[in-house]
Parts: sequence; structure tokens; C-alpha cells
Amino acid sequence: MASIFNALHIGYTGLNAAQVGINTTGHNIANAETDGYTRQRVIAVNATPISANPGQVGNGVEIQTIKRVFDNFVFDRYTDTYSKKEYSDFEKQTLEQLSTYFPEIDEVGIKSDLQEYYNMWQSFADNPDNDAIKIALVKQTEILSNHIHSTRTQVSDLQNQLNNQIEVNINEVNSIAKKIADLNKSIDTAESGKLYDANDLRDKRNVLERDMARLIGAETNYEQIESNMQIDSSSNTITGSYSMNVNGFNIVDGSTYHPIRVSNDKNPSGFYEISYERQDGVLIPMEETINGGKIGALLDLRGGALDTTSGVPKDGILQNTISQLDGFARGLIESANNIYASSATTRMDSNIIDFNSSETLMNSNINVNTGSFNLIVYDIDGNEVASREININVATRMTGESGSNSIEGQITATVDDNADGNANNDIDDFVNFNWATLASGENALEFALDSFKESQGYTFAIRDSLSNDEFSTGTNFAGALGMNRFFDGNDASNITINASLKANPSSIKAGYTPVVGDSRVSLDMVQQQFEDINFKVGPSSYKASTYAMFDIIATEVGTVTNAAISRHETINTQFNAVEMEYFSVSKVSIDEEMTNLIKYQTSYGAAAKVITTIDQMMQTLLGIKQ
Repeated sequence: MASIFNALHIGYTGLNAAQVGINTTGHNIANAETDGYTRQRVIAVNATPISANPGQVGNGVEIQTIKRVFDNFVFDRYTDTYSKKEYSDFEKQTLEQLSTYFPEIDEVGIKSDLQEYYNMWQSFADNPDNDAIKIALVKQTEILSNHIHSTRTQVSDLQNQLNNQIEVNINEVNSIAKKIADLNKSIDTAESGKLYDANDLRDKRNVLERDMARLIGAETNYEQIESNMQIDSSSNTITGSYSMNVNGFNIVDGSTYHPIRVSNDKNPSGFYEISYERQDGVLIPMEETINGGKIGALLDLRGGALDTTSGVPKDGILQNTISQLDGFARGLIESANNIYASSATTRMDSNIIDFNSSETLMNSNINVNTGSFNLIVYDIDGNEVASREININVATRMTGESGSNSIEGQITATVDDNADGNANNDIDDFVNFNWATLASGENALEFALDSFKESQGYTFAIRDSLSNDEFSTGTNFAGALGMNRFFDGNDASNITINASLKANPSSIKAGYTPVVGDSRVSLDMVQQQFEDINFKVGPSSYKASTYAMFDIIATEVGTVTNAAISRHETINTQFNAVEMEYFSVSKVSIDEEMTNLIKYQTSYGAAAKVITTIDQMMQTLLGIKQ
């Protein structure tokens, strides 16, 4: 039969079990507000009984283990929703900031400046020889140009801020991945005998897993899940091999981690490229595969796919806005310059041209259309004395022999433009063609009046031949090349009024000819606001008025912002529901712990009473001996 000392041992196990319960409950209460802490429960089982006559006698209680009340399935949903929430939070915040750059309300914004710009051209048309209006036109053009430029700069600065955040966040991902790998090693060591669960280490790992999901949408894979039915029907524990991946790229394998590389050393525009290094040293680009968490939002906003030549993003909301602003400004610049080229001058110099003279115009990167334009020469009284149609087709090049299909060949060809038998009053007698290669290797085009003809007061102009009186049906040759331009620049980053016109506003011309009172160029500029322009934005093309094109940009920004706000509300609702479910399983409830504390306190007192009773029994036995 069991001895009295066995009964004493039973009381001791009761005391020990109650004390462990109190310790665990106190640990839960102390960490009730600790981020990521999971409540723990003591699993107690009856000790192996002693076989004796008349049968098995109980041997007290044993503490089998202390386990977390944790559901991995709920936690996976929690981290997945957290990843979406982090993405949505950052997307909403960034797009709301972007939308402030387009305050298109009455008398505020680029559209209002554009309206005032055209109004000033109307005033100039009404008073073509008024120098005060010319000065006012320059000032209004500067206001419009500066507003377009500053808006583009704001969007570009925001994009650069996001680009810098990519490096910071990728470095944080690598730091967390290393911590997880180290924790995996510590957990494996602590649980190597399979006697104990490293509960607090697992809590720390779960916090890091959550942070990885928030940052980059990382997912955790494990070998198997074991149920903990003795604690809770929904509680379970992961066991076996462990890995963490980002869209198929393993960044943690057990106790080793594979850092993600981030660098802008080889990017000419300074944009960070993200890559995964294989074991053989090959770098695999990751920008287009990361679509979760804050980094996923950063890439979708900045642009993930990078152009292999320029290094600039080919997609992304901010890059699309920049491209649209550039396309808007380019369309405005080229259409205005194409019109202004019809004002008579003695010399026209193009912008820098970065294509070869032997390359066909239609295959080049300039926005030239097939059709024709006229070179027109005026005398000192504004009379047209010569005109020649220059044709552009798919085979037209910039340079070539006289009489060829090239621009040079058509200008220098010996043609009796006036059909008067006079060989000295044709376009080739007035206008000189010069294709210049600069010291930098870049090219430029120059049309210049013959010096003798210039001394006699002659001037010349370029005017597009329009198929249906709409400016968009012309070749856009002068506008695309910047011949006799009103605007300098080629996109929203550098749009400004021609430097020579800014320095000398009185030199601005209102008409086709140098005759006082001619305001046809000004009237064409006014008409421009009502006509459609072909705006090129990357591979896309928009045929719209200048007002409509800017409305497209502002509306798209507003639309994506409103959509982000709507998604944010939906995702926040989903997150709150999943978080509540997760907390209901794992978070410490003070009320529940206080109840457990009372239970274990009562149990401890009862076990102590058992020991006191055994002590009295032993005293009785000792008293018999006396």
C-alpha cells in the first residue's frame, strides 16, 4: 500500500501545480498590454498512479507543459489582412497628398492660369502693337509655365521620397529576416528535447512575422500544425521545417536568411532596383513581384518596372501623373511653337535633335506627322514674294541631295516657285538650310535668310498646310523641332517662355507679317484653346483640347484617390473584424485571468490543507511511539 509520505507528495504536487498556475496567470497579467503577447495556459495531468493492494492509488498531479492559446489559421488571416491594411494606409495617405497638388477650383490651379494665358493672347490680338500687353503676356506665360513646372516638381519630389523609402524599408526587411532566422535557431534549441514549448520566443517570432507581412506581404510556410485540444478547440502549434517567402522568393529558411538586394548604383536616374540573389550569384529582379505591404504600395505608387535604358519607371501612379504632365506640357509647347513659327523672322534655330540626319522623320522620336508645310518669304511691306510646299512622307529624311525627298533636298532644289522665269526670287534663293553637329555630338537644324536678302528687309516663316483648318491636321514640323519657338523646353520639367522673348518682350510678334496691325498669329493662339491637340503620353495618345487634357490628368488623380479611400474603408472594416477574432483567441483577458488567479489561490490553499493534515497524521504516529 502507498505510504504516508506518498500522501505528503500528493499534497506537494498540488502546491506545485497551483504555484505554476499562479506564476503563469501572473505572467499573463503582466504582459496583458505587451505587443504580440499570447496568453498561456498550464496543462496539468494526473500523475502515474501507484499499483498497490487493494488497487492503484493516485499519485498527485503533474504539469505536462505550458502552451500558448494560439490559432495559426486565424493568425495567417490576421497577417494577410494587416498586409492589405498597411498597403491601403500608405496608398491613401500618398494619394491624398498627390491630390493637393491639383486644387482645380475657381481661380486656382493650372487650368485657371491656362485660361488667363489665352485671355492675354486675345488682348494681344486686339492690340498687336502694344508693348505693355506684350510684357503682360510674358508674365502670364511665366506664371503658367512655373505652375506646370512646380506641380511636376512636387509630384517628382514625392516620387523620389517614395524611392528613398524603398531602400529604408528593404533594409528593415533584411534586418527582421535575420532576427527571425536567429529566433528559429533559438526556438529549435529550446524545444530540441520536445519537452517544453518556447512560448515567449514564438511570440517574438509572430510579432516579426506580422511586421514582415506589413512591410512586404511575406508569407510563412511550415511543415505541419498540431492541435492543442486540451487548451482550446481552436488552438494549435506549428512544428517541423519553417520558411518565409515573398511571392515565391524564400528569404528565410529555418535558421538561415537570404537578404534582398537594393541598389541604385547602376540606375542612371537614381531609382532603387530590388533583386533576389540566387545561390549561383544571379540577381533576379523583384520590383514587379512585390505587391503586398507598404513596400508593395511604394512600388505601385513609384513604379515597379524600370526602363532598362533611362532607369525611369514605366508604370506606377506617380510616374503616370508625371508622364501625363509631361505630355500635356509637350503638347502645349509644340502646338504653340508650331503656330508661332508662322510669324516672320530672319532666322530659325531648332532645339537639340538626338536622331541621325539619315533617319526618316517618321521613325524618329519627334512628333512629326505626314503632310506638308510651306516656307513663305515676305518683303519689307509684308507682301508674300515666294512660297514653297515641303512634303513629309514615310521616307522623308532631314538631309539629302538637292531635289531629293529630304527636307534639305526640297528646300535647296532649283524650282521656279513663282512661275515667272526669274531664277533669283525662289525659296532656294532666300532660305539657307544648315544641319549642324555640335561638339557634344548632338545635332541642330538652322534655317537662315540669305544675308543679302536680310539686308533688304525680307523675312520668312513656316506655316503648316492644314487638311481641314484644324491645327492638329498639320505636320507639326516647326513645333516638334522648336523652330522660331515661343516656348523653350520639351516637357513639364523645363517648360518656359523663350529666353530671347523674355529678355525682350517687345520682339513678340502678333501677326504673320512684319506689318503693323497684323494679329493673325495671336488669333491662331486664341483659337488653339478650342481645338484638339494630339497629346502623346508614352505609348498612349489623347486627342483633346488643352483644357480637356488637363481635366483628364486632374480627374484621373481624383479618381484613383477616391478609389483608394473607398478601398481603405473596406479593408479597415475587414481588418477590424479579423483583429477582433485574433484577439478573442490569443489576447489576455484581465477578467478571465483574475478568475483563474482566484481558482489557483483556492487550489493552493486546499493543497496546503492536505499537507497540514498529513503533518498532523505524522505527529500522531510519532506520538504513538512516545
